[in-house]
Amino acid sequence: MAKPKITQADNTLETKFNAERDELLRRIWELESHDMKSIKNHAVNVILDPDTAHPNLIVSPDGKQVKYADRRQNLPDTPKRFNINSNVLGRKGFSSGKFYYEVLVKRQTLWDIGVAKESINRKGQIRLAPVYGFWTILRTNGTYIAADDPDVLLSLKGELQRVGVFVDYDAGLVSFYDADCWDHIYSFTHASFTEKIYPFFSPGASYGGQNSAPFVILPVYPID
Repeated sequence: MAKPKITQADNTLETKFNAERDELLRRIWELESHDMKSIKNHAVNVILDPDTAHPNLIVSPDGKQVKYADRRQNLPDTPKRFNINSNVLGRKGFSSGKFYYEVLVKRQTLWDIGVAKESINRKGQIRLAPVYGFWTILRTNGTYIAADDPDVLLSLKGELQRVGVFVDYDAGLVSFYDADCWDHIYSFTHASFTEKIYPFFSPGASYGGQNSAPFVILPVYPID
């Protein structure tokens, strides 16, 4: 069989691939240079905003826990409130700098966590992807996925118990960590933020008592 002829187009594609690979490796190196201390020193006090919560979500009085309830609450359908997907936002938005928070997802089998821009659509069915203003990871059917475009299947060492979310607004970086062992899970590295972004949470529906444990926003203390 004759050896395939390498064309100029092939060389151009290879050059482009190598450049993209080198850029990705550079970004990964920069990401991994963020140690646990430097990230946790950007911890913020996230409190959930009940005025954004879907009517099936129950937010604790202190704003630190949220869980799905089988019975829909009779709440006003304001512009801020999600009315189809079981989502809720943090009360405080961010428009610069860096911030970090952690969530306990132990015993949760269906969830989405990340950040969302202020102008997201809150009515009707919502697709979680950066093009729609969401930067999240999720768990469904025992599988972890980064809701990128396209979705990215994540390979983890075990089940997540605590998820850490780190955002560098000015760099357009959203990173996720296994907060128990500080393994890097995934990063969105090309986000372009032009408005406030908010911590985003989506506890999945509970079926027959399953997936009924609450999301818990954990305290994070700076490291000396």
